[in-house]
Amino acid sequence: MKIARSSGPAPYRPVGASEPGAMGAQVVVIAKEPVAGRVKTRLTPPFTPHQAARLATAALEDTLGSVAAARARHTVLALDGLPGAWLPPDVAVIPQRGAGLDERIAHAMADAHRLHPVPVVLVGMDTPQVTPDLLRAACAALSDHDAVYGPAADGGFWLLGLRRPDPSAVLGVPMSRPDTGAGVLARLRAAGRTVAHLPELVDVDTAADAARVAAAAPDSRFAATLAALSPVESPVADRVAEMSAAR
Repeated sequence: MKIARSSGPAPYRPVGASEPGAMGAQVVVIAKEPVAGRVKTRLTPPFTPHQAARLATAALEDTLGSVAAARARHTVLALDGLPGAWLPPDVAVIPQRGAGLDERIAHAMADAHRLHPVPVVLVGMDTPQVTPDLLRAACAALSDHDAVYGPAADGGFWLLGLRRPDPSAVLGVPMSRPDTGAGVLARLRAAGRTVAHLPELVDVDTAADAARVAAAAPDSRFAATLAALSPVESPVADRVAEMSAAR
């Protein structure tokens, strides 16, 4: 693990070297430390805060695993909290800055770009079903587009990539609303940026979302954790089984 610390706008010292043969972009995962009562609060009920934190940990591990398999040039974790045993080696950790989510996203992209001045692809910890192929496609898109965008089913976005980060792309856009994604796209288009689009994914916010995501990625840590937490006769477990059977 490599941790880069900064108290503000001072330039970061580069951490680590790029992996031979890796892609030219970096991937930034923006996440909260998976602590009970602080993460995935919309999963409670039906889950307890401790169970929700276990699901958040699994989602974060799946996401970081996919990033590692994608072999991006660098991997950066913009973290609200402290690293834990779930953090793989060779990941640079930077602290989140800002109040609202729009500020935290803008700062995470800008800070990562100061750390490594290459294009930035940012993802959250809410889509454990993300695959290395999707991340590779996002990084590759920035070779001939100014931006790459992955829409979420709730109207937000699960991925945002910029060849050169610009805080104006997200600052002031209302977050966690059905029109959040549309607002970001409008900013990008108004700035004259070319945008590549990725497939829509489901964010894990509710128990129903968790069931859909687990069914879409049945071999993931997230799916295994959800199955272990769900009583055999629970509605969530039944929904996972139904959706898996329909695949």
